[in-house]
Amino acid sequence: MNHTLYPIKFKPILKDKIWGGQKLKTLLNKDNDLPNVGESWEISDVEGDTSIVSNGSLKGYSLRDLLETYKADLVGHKNYKIFGNKFPLLIKFIDAREDLSIQLHPNDELASKRHNSFGKTEMWYVMQADEGSNLIVGFNQEMDAEKYLHHLENKTLTEILNFDKVKTGDTYFIEVGRVHAIGAGVMLAEIQQTSDITYRVYDWDRVDDKGNERELHNDLAIDAFDFNMPDNFRVDYAKTKNKSNLMVSCPYFTTSYLKVTKRLKKENNKDSFFIYMCVEGHAEIIVNGVTEFLKQGETALLPAGIKHFEIDAENATLLEVYV
Repeated sequence: MNHTLYPIKFKPILKDKIWGGQKLKTLLNKDNDLPNVGESWEISDVEGDTSIVSNGSLKGYSLRDLLETYKADLVGHKNYKIFGNKFPLLIKFIDAREDLSIQLHPNDELASKRHNSFGKTEMWYVMQADEGSNLIVGFNQEMDAEKYLHHLENKTLTEILNFDKVKTGDTYFIEVGRVHAIGAGVMLAEIQQTSDITYRVYDWDRVDDKGNERELHNDLAIDAFDFNMPDNFRVDYAKTKNKSNLMVSCPYFTTSYLKVTKRLKKENNKDSFFIYMCVEGHAEIIVNGVTEFLKQGETALLPAGIKHFEIDAENATLLEVYV
């Protein structure tokens, strides 16, 4: 495998979920025959779910193949030194027809010790929300373990949770240790560490088509909570056109809002790959005169070795991500 690198797209990995719907098919054109499509994993290096290239001369190769071959040219020197042949981010689109379970994620230390995994810091960008839809993020009052466990045992957990009504463009930063859930009617883009570790604490007493409840993880979850987190999860950001507007910057990823209405010249001086998620409209990414098209619901990975490129659109909204 010795190809000139270019903007790489991957075959979506679709996940059937008890709470999933059909928006990923009807709104984002993710063709499938699944009854309840909850997630489209756009770029994944989760064990057993490694992404496969869907375009260009590298079509058919896996993300792991690319890492082993191109190393720092794919992800950047610093990232390759830290992560080696493991891609550090998991990129998703999510459609919640029903409420997701109330959950939280462990930090790096706990996840490594218990699951040999990264933690799961993540962020959400709301792409579409039905009237009255909400997200659950954090508590609506000061909380400690004793008070939390009292409500959990008495099935009054929802009385202490914070419900936020949401609309397109609303953005949330979900740190490890914070309770959260995506509400029914919300479709969003999610950027997170490469991890599939979730501690479910309440699942609305629902059952699957065989009458079984999903497993809860309350024994594990209680040690993963951070009850002293400030309510700083809502993300305010500028929306200046044709400029990268910073949304979230943390040790695991940096994400910016990019509204493109003309041809832009871009330079990569970050020693990192770039990821572009198209959340509205359609755009073109041009590298060395070669164009890759990106429409709503599609994601492209620009290898770190590509230092100069252009983005062209009449009216597209992109999430721009690097590590």
